[in-house]
Amino acid sequence: MDKTRESILENLNHKIDITERKNIYLTGVKKLNSFDEKEFFVDSIMGPILIKGNNLELIKLDTFQGSLSIKGKIDSINYLEESKKIDSESIIKRLFK
Repeated sequence: MDKTRESILENLNHKIDITERKNIYLTGVKKLNSFDEKEFFVDSIMGPILIKGNNLELIKLDTFQGSLSIKGKIDSINYLEESKKIDSESIIKRLFK
């Protein structure tokens, strides 16, 4: 990881803003692991996050500033324990069913 980006991520606050269950904006995002119209799997400075919903769409991902914007119907947001990370292989298998 680029030292400048790593320094920025270390100084970021983690914040989630949801507007009317239709738009979600996250800061403190390290990596977008996977996404489809029903779920987004994100690594944040506070740990892995799983966002579920319907008709989810990536609006903007800024990997340098660590921000992510999604639109669609938001049903749930779950912080996962590091040991319970979703198996990325199973996500890829689901995407290509």
